Amino acid sequence: MLVDQRRGNILKTIESQGFVSLQELVDLLGASESTVRRDLDHLDRIGQIRRTRGGAAYVGESLTAFDDRRGRAVGEKQSIGRRAAEIVEPGETVLLDGGTTTLEVARNLSGKSLQVVTNSLPIVNLLVGAPDIELLFLGGYLYPKTGVALGNLTVAAVQAVHARRLIMSTGGITSAGLFNSNSLLVESERQMMDAADEVIVVADSSKLGHSELAQVCPLSRVDKLVTDAGVTDEWRGILQEHNVELITA
Repeated sequence: MLVDQRRGNILKTIESQGFVSLQELVDLLGASESTVRRDLDHLDRIGQIRRTRGGAAYVGESLTAFDDRRGRAVGEKQSIGRRAAEIVEPGETVLLDGGTTTLEVARNLSGKSLQVVTNSLPIVNLLVGAPDIELLFLGGYLYPKTGVALGNLTVAAVQAVHARRLIMSTGGITSAGLFNSNSLLVESERQMMDAADEVIVVADSSKLGHSELAQVCPLSRVDKLVTDAGVTDEWRGILQEHNVELITA
């Protein structure tokens, strides 16, 4: 295999998974450990990945930086966050995944007596001073661009908890289901869905009809979608067909 081809395969693998161990790459490529190390050093130098202990993480465009996404559809996200927070009752345990829209939900949970479980460092930083909220942070590999914990440790931590509701964001929604751009994130979200009695998706209407790299779940797995007023009649029909309750902010 040519050097450029091998490095391209390495980059594609890391991009799709978010994080890959050195041994996984050695096994995948059939190359020596020293060769893979040199390839990772090269990709790190040109800013495509970040070397970590035992492997490498993607720092390209697989997940858009949190601060970049924060400026998109700001008004819609704020309205969606307020409306979703109204659904949550005092005394509940709520799972929140990482994202700019779930951050807006968290912003509106202050004042309620709750247990909040999350893999999002921005949400933890927001709620750590809220006197009525008990926080549980799901550890794991902290993705550098988003501040979200991902990977095997996160999955194991989620498996140990149970929540009344999961409030989650998504990269895209089609009639086939929910999608996101990072397979490591997808696995964490699937485990969160299994840990909750009810799944609430918060997403502005621009996500409707948009897919991403990896499918999270079928659309019928969602109980409620909280979005803005930009939902078309066609999409109202699709959501109704899949028994998804539409809540408009």
